[in-house]
Amino acid sequence: MSSPPDGPSTSSHMMKTTKRGRPFLKDTLDLFATLIVSLQLGPHKQFFKTFPHSFTTDEAAQNLASLKFSQSNRGPDPREPSRVITTTTTTTFSMTRDMAKAMSQHFMDARLIENATDPSSNLFKDRGVYQLTPKGLHVLERFIAKNGINSDHLQPVFQSQPICIKLLHLERRSADDEIIVTQSVITALFRRFVGRQSNYPPPPSDKPLDAFQRYNERAKGIALSDVTDRAQPLLGKPAQMHKYCFAAVSALEWLCDFTSVVGREEAAEMAAQFVRFGLITLVSDKRKNNDSAIIFTVRGSTPGGNSPVSQIGEFRCTAKAIYKITEEGQRVAHWNGSSSSTDSPSSSTTNLNADRASIDGAPDEAGRKVTDAKIHRRISMAEKMNASYENGERKTTKESNTDRLRYILEEPGLRSLFREFLRGNFCEENLSFWLDVQDFKRKFNITSSAVAVGPARAGSRNTPGQAAMERHHESLINTAFVIYNTYLAPSSQCELNIDHGLRNELVKYLEEVVTSLTGKAFQGRVEPEQATVFNATQLQTMIRLYERIQMHVFRLMATDSVPKFIKTSKFLAMRNWVEDFDPTETDIRMLTNGPSSPPGLNTVEETGGAYITVSQHGSEREHRAHIATKDTVKS
Repeated sequence: MSSPPDGPSTSSHMMKTTKRGRPFLKDTLDLFATLIVSLQLGPHKQFFKTFPHSFTTDEAAQNLASLKFSQSNRGPDPREPSRVITTTTTTTFSMTRDMAKAMSQHFMDARLIENATDPSSNLFKDRGVYQLTPKGLHVLERFIAKNGINSDHLQPVFQSQPICIKLLHLERRSADDEIIVTQSVITALFRRFVGRQSNYPPPPSDKPLDAFQRYNERAKGIALSDVTDRAQPLLGKPAQMHKYCFAAVSALEWLCDFTSVVGREEAAEMAAQFVRFGLITLVSDKRKNNDSAIIFTVRGSTPGGNSPVSQIGEFRCTAKAIYKITEEGQRVAHWNGSSSSTDSPSSSTTNLNADRASIDGAPDEAGRKVTDAKIHRRISMAEKMNASYENGERKTTKESNTDRLRYILEEPGLRSLFREFLRGNFCEENLSFWLDVQDFKRKFNITSSAVAVGPARAGSRNTPGQAAMERHHESLINTAFVIYNTYLAPSSQCELNIDHGLRNELVKYLEEVVTSLTGKAFQGRVEPEQATVFNATQLQTMIRLYERIQMHVFRLMATDSVPKFIKTSKFLAMRNWVEDFDPTETDIRMLTNGPSSPPGLNTVEETGGAYITVSQHGSEREHRAHIATKDTVKS
């Protein structure tokens, strides 16, 4: 029998703040995502224009005044492991209107939200309308996935707005939340900043770019241009052209939009590090004498010798300041196509490891400390897949195809293409079942809710967390039997071709449970009124049976479908496209150890590092757009 949910344990803490007065990034991201989940984003009108999927200052302040985040976890009872118990923890955020506005300003500084009527504005105003930025959507998507939150009400937002496909995270010190600066971290950040190739904007065309296209152009790297200094005959200076130039202000905005950098001050510090490491240099600053100039200065040690690294780096945050990529910056960026380890700033002591990282950039070895000088090379998903394809004869077919299938399932673009292939071969149900069970298992283990709570009503005994858990349990039961009725019931819509013994074992279990709980014989399909009597322990037994069927389906896809799939022309073309959106290697060739979760969702190691997380919504949409573009070109 399953025990009822335990009473919720409630915890609250004061948010830590940095020396600049902003909350730690962990609290900022958690509170931002919790607020957005609690809001009902909708159309709001201002200045005779309607902004979809937005919220107002008043709505944010009202919800932040009393915001409850409840998380329920299922696991075995320590006293009786055969039973499943549920533990619910509720965290309460509470603040005044002024505090709520100040917190919302931090959300703006971190580029999680923006003013809908004036995206260039950096101030959170009293009567404003606000929308999520692409970076905010990326953070929200990951928070929802990790915490098992029902996000049906947010799907229209994910489908209609640009999402940051790849977000670069920089590790921070746990004591003061400052970015841990090392040479390898700055190298990783710089490579993401300038892109794989110099990003000169495309020439204007008759057909203007839409919001998605404009964002994707920016995502390639900082926009560059050529700047010419006029000749000064009196001083004997001829005209001089500078290539690979960019505005200082544009650099700050880019760093805030595509990395975990929080605010322009922190972005300016990172840009000053670029100067210190000899990667960029000032071209001109034609501000007037009475214009204010904010100059950020960073200091650090120098390696000595012929190193381009300086002891001091200065970055001018003025509207007229222009910087350019130096020759050293071009070399570090590998724009010339070279990616050898000798190009690394720390090449004399580089330690290359070929261990595969997870999508989140998991450490090569759990808990291992590394020195700043040791830089660990990550083999990308696409590189591994290509190596597996090209050198498959070195491994057994079973092992090789199992590895390939794992990569296909992890990479949204390839997974979508694989689904198309299976549909053409009339076995799409194998992939659909595998994915549905994966999602079901994740939802079973953890669920969370975020609601703005008013004063408690008399006679109301259930907390928001308990109520959410009850609704979630009903949803899980429904999901479990939708899976059964869709894939496993006799003559079902997408009936799987599985081992007879496996099917019989599942049917026998359902016969026993349904008959004992309802007194009615099991007729091969589960009706809604029969499903409602299942408890968490019985659901877990169903999950274990589903997992065995899932393993059978996985082996079937690996041995039968994958060998055919990797020979198709679409797969061969896709291998190159995967490199453009690979999360672990292709943008950032050299990384220090990275944690398994982004900041704000887990503890951070103190050794420093950088890693990328990938938006599934954004990646899948980009894949669809890529396919559509190719089809248009062909026609």
